[in-house]
Amino acid sequence: MARPKNTHDSFSRFGQVLRHFLPALSKEKPLIAGAMVALFSSVTFRLLEPWPLKFILDLLIPNKAPRTNGLFPALNNLEPNAILILAPLSLVVVVALCATSDYFKTVGFALLGNRVMTRIRGKLYRHLQALSLSFHDKARSGDLLVRIIGDIKLMRDVAVTALLPLMASVLILVGMFTVMFILNWQLTLLSLAVMPLFGLSTVRLGKRIHAAARKQRQREGAMAATASEAINSVKVVQALSLEDHFESSFSSQNKRSLSEGVKTRRLAARLERTADILIAIATAAVMGYGAKLVLDNQLTAGDLVVFLTYMKRGFRPLQDFAKYAGRLAKAAAAGERIVELLDQTPDIQDAPDAIDAPPLEGKVEFAHVDFEYEEDVPTTSDLSLTIKPGQYAVIAGDSGAGKSTLLSLMLRLYDPQQGVISIDGTDIRDWTLPSLRGQISVVLQDTILFAADVSENIALGASDVDQEQIEAAARLANAHEFIKNLPQGYDTVLGERGVNLSQGQRQRIAIARAAVRNAPILLLDEPTVGLDENNERSVRDALRRLARGRTTLLVTHDLRQTMDADVIFFIADGCISESGTHQQLLKENGTFAQLYRSQTGDPQAAPQGTPHSVTS
Repeated sequence: MARPKNTHDSFSRFGQVLRHFLPALSKEKPLIAGAMVALFSSVTFRLLEPWPLKFILDLLIPNKAPRTNGLFPALNNLEPNAILILAPLSLVVVVALCATSDYFKTVGFALLGNRVMTRIRGKLYRHLQALSLSFHDKARSGDLLVRIIGDIKLMRDVAVTALLPLMASVLILVGMFTVMFILNWQLTLLSLAVMPLFGLSTVRLGKRIHAAARKQRQREGAMAATASEAINSVKVVQALSLEDHFESSFSSQNKRSLSEGVKTRRLAARLERTADILIAIATAAVMGYGAKLVLDNQLTAGDLVVFLTYMKRGFRPLQDFAKYAGRLAKAAAAGERIVELLDQTPDIQDAPDAIDAPPLEGKVEFAHVDFEYEEDVPTTSDLSLTIKPGQYAVIAGDSGAGKSTLLSLMLRLYDPQQGVISIDGTDIRDWTLPSLRGQISVVLQDTILFAADVSENIALGASDVDQEQIEAAARLANAHEFIKNLPQGYDTVLGERGVNLSQGQRQRIAIARAAVRNAPILLLDEPTVGLDENNERSVRDALRRLARGRTTLLVTHDLRQTMDADVIFFIADGCISESGTHQQLLKENGTFAQLYRSQTGDPQAAPQGTPHSVTS
């Protein structure tokens, strides 16, 4: 969200923020109603609070003005002793009722703020998960975390401690100035004479405060992104002695954030002092002119005291606004950063008429598929291939040839710019995303495990799975034995990303996760890269068992893994340059055969026998 250019643009930005927050507010109508009742009750009792003192001043203390009370004439006939009892007692009652109303108002608005922000945080988190990989590829995870956690918390805190009290103060201002106008309209107009000056200074300084606060939130997001990047890659940072580099970057952003923070506070303090001076000028003018009216018997001393009390409290919203200006500006900047994310539209969405996918058989077709991550930089070009149900297909080729892209396209992590990807003869865009992805199992090169126990990690993404099925999947993946040897077996809690396991162990748990899903289509993306010989042998054996009876796509640059394939598709420059069985491609003696012989170190390698099909 770009920086507002003018006042109209600022209101437009504020409207965009409200557009996302009002639906969450609308679900709390009973709580809003209760809090508003408490708020109006508090305002009413605050309006009554100075009147007991007025009665004492006007009815008991001798002065030149007649002993009268225009609004409550019945009090003129009371005895002094009765007034001495009733006035203090009424003050206690009014203050007690006001305190009770304030309590319910504070609790009500605190509950409202927390509930609304909790809903917004949940909405933002779900929205972030739904955003396409094209967004996440460019976004910085640390900054996103600041928006989900920090910006939401800031908005909640400011709403509870500043915005809602400010709203209450505005109502008090309206109520008190209404009564002030009834008491004496000349004094009221005199007190309001400073309002244009306050408005002018607020507009002028408010823009600068908001700009500084927005920059500060951006700096804090950048700091979080740098810290997250360094922490997530701490092994590489330490191995390459990059600590000073990241510390320098973090320190630079930290200092700039400090500078913007000081600027915000300095401007807010300037606005506070401006408000204090203007209010003092207005109070002095009212005090002088009001005293003259009292001397001229046109106003009672009690009226003047009530008027000055109302004036002091009536101007509190101006003081509060100046006091909270910096925090409100930060909250506004945080709100804009939240809306900026909520306004991001996922590239990959269900079509309006999408239906749930039926049980899949597993025939996969790519028909003239063009795809590019960056404009005018094609990754695949007019790519076509067909894989029959139950076939074990290998997608081979050099690094960067677009092999893994085919798996991403099948999962609809991206959509092609041209062409059609179909399963069982149906364009996969005709189905809902969950129903498509729910029938595809995946084992990636970079296995992601979560901070949960082993059983939970295996069962992730599969519904209604019992412990017996989890252990059966682990046995299929050659993982059962090492899992049983863990401190708590299947109940052992893994560290974040499974750091307390070896790479081979993590990969076998990922295979067990794919097995327990029991999906008809299996996608394997370089699943044995980085493994030692023993682990690679164990993982490959597990993958062979997992692939039986499933349509399997294995992406690899290791051509030794192509011997078991029913069909091989060799990709070069984003196109299928060669396809066939292992023996057929060796016999053609093309690029595949040359690379295979180079990798195996056997320049005389030639086709022998028949291929060993996983599906046979």
